Amino acid sequence: MKRILVFLVVSLAVLTLSACSKEEAPKAEAPAAQPQAAAPAAKAAGITGKVVETMNAAGYTYVQVDDGQQKIWAAAPEFSVAVGDDVIVPDGMPMSNYHSKSLDRDFEVVYFVDSILNPNADAAAPKDAAIPENHPDTKVSAAAPAQVDLSGITKAEGGKTVAEIVTGKADLAGKEITLRGKVVKYNAQIMGKNWLHIQDGSGAAADGSNDITVTTTVEAKVGDTVLVSGKLTVDKDFGYGYKYALILEDAKVTVE
Repeated sequence: MKRILVFLVVSLAVLTLSACSKEEAPKAEAPAAQPQAAAPAAKAAGITGKVVETMNAAGYTYVQVDDGQQKIWAAAPEFSVAVGDDVIVPDGMPMSNYHSKSLDRDFEVVYFVDSILNPNADAAAPKDAAIPENHPDTKVSAAAPAQVDLSGITKAEGGKTVAEIVTGKADLAGKEITLRGKVVKYNAQIMGKNWLHIQDGSGAAADGSNDITVTTTVEAKVGDTVLVSGKLTVDKDFGYGYKYALILEDAKVTVE
């Protein structure tokens, strides 16, 4: 009897071990997928760089610009440009996954802008060539546009007139200046800023003492009366041939 019991116990143990050996080992849980790092967003336009590809289509000029860190596509109303030219692309509206029917070409992103500054073409242009409408030109307007009435503009309290700023630039350089005047020319989003030409009726067009250039992030329109406060910079050189004898940069502008 004891032998039978021993035999049964041994047999049961063997069967148990055999069953265990046939069980699959628990599968190791797969590591959680690591989130992929998002691709860096393309830098907004408003860059200076070299044209590496260009083409014209439907009244627009497309340029691929390399600033040394990235390449972007931009498009503006047709203008003169060639591969190798250094250009300035202002801030513009990005169009993602854009398909050009006239070119039959897809672009991941194209920045559409009012104008692209090409100093190379400007330098080669004849002296009497018209400056593009949206060009922040360094020349003051010969006279205020006829639709802008400069009469009745009162001098800002504690401020200067345009003529006083222009003629006194040597003593005022680097100082905070306040003036009141009217916008006689306005260029939006050139090199990331809005460019205003301000006149108040003082000074003379003959010597350029009637006009001052202001850069700001504030929006305005031709004919607006504005109160301007900013630091006067003298002999400002933005590069690529854009030089200003005096300019109020990053000014605070209040449309009155």
